[in-house]
Amino acid sequence: MSVAQTENLNIIAVDHMPSPLEIQSRVPLSERAAATVLKGRKALADILDRRDGRVFVVLGPCSIHDPVAGLDYARRLKTLADEVSDQLLLIMRVYFEKPRTSVGWKGFINDPYMDDSFRIDEGMEKARRFLLDVNEIGLPAGTEALDPIGPQYYGDLISWTAIGARTSESQTHREMSSGLSSPVGFKNATDGDLDVAINAILSASNPHSFLGISPKGETAILRTRGNRYGHIVLRGGGGRPNYDTVSVSLAEKALAKAGLPQNIVVDCSHANSWKNPELQPLVMKDVMHQIREGNRSIVGMMVESHLEAGNQPIPKDLAQLRYGCSVTDACVDWGTTETMIRNAAKVLREAPRKADMPA
Repeated sequence: MSVAQTENLNIIAVDHMPSPLEIQSRVPLSERAAATVLKGRKALADILDRRDGRVFVVLGPCSIHDPVAGLDYARRLKTLADEVSDQLLLIMRVYFEKPRTSVGWKGFINDPYMDDSFRIDEGMEKARRFLLDVNEIGLPAGTEALDPIGPQYYGDLISWTAIGARTSESQTHREMSSGLSSPVGFKNATDGDLDVAINAILSASNPHSFLGISPKGETAILRTRGNRYGHIVLRGGGGRPNYDTVSVSLAEKALAKAGLPQNIVVDCSHANSWKNPELQPLVMKDVMHQIREGNRSIVGMMVESHLEAGNQPIPKDLAQLRYGCSVTDACVDWGTTETMIRNAAKVLREAPRKADMPA
């Protein structure tokens, strides 16, 4: 008597996915890229530990869909980064995965050709190659870790990692973050709740053991030591922004109560700008005012920025895509980006923050 099938009832195909080692062998880490990653991580750690008085800014397209335009942006950003490096550490926002409330394009790794072919195997290799190119320019990269397997493929090219508002509460992402080699920013929940992010920081700072994959692509038990560079990212929520002085003060108190360092990053986009990119400069201006007035807890900011302002739908004819314009959240353009960053650097030069160096 045959046993009835009880699994894979909704699986229509199981396609081969190259292992992390296979992808890394095709796109190997170079010495120059490795030096950029390590320098970026050390600078971030020094800022979080107050050994470096600068402020870091993670900025770039909402998502990468065109590597050519992405590298055009990266080269411009590298020039700007060098110009303001005395006051600001610029990290390029390189997002390949997009969380979806229901449906929509899930990002460059999931569907690199934007045609519903879902060539994840090719998307992962292309994503790694793009990260390698950015780091070889000398620009550190930051990304959102959405798929818990993804960092095995590209984590060696990441200087800063974000855990999004929808996943900060996920045990899987907290465990994964405990093993990441980069500092990790946890966003507050979409309803504005801070406890989710604070609990995530606490969880990720501790050792964990969990199921994952090895570099060879085999199922493995991963055991971590914990990541001590977790911090909170205020992105607004629950119908209101949370970058104002009162909200920042409440976040400081919540972090102190949990026994955590008062390290706060403000996302100038999302609910803090009411999803209106034109308001991002105003958010940054307010944050810089707080820093100028003596705030020490705000260590970083995030900005959604591209070559062209706004966003665009993905057309059936991809030749109709506008160059350098986001296909996900709307962004500020390059000219506005330069003004925002230069103004922020000017504020810091006028009221410099000294590192807490030991006597």
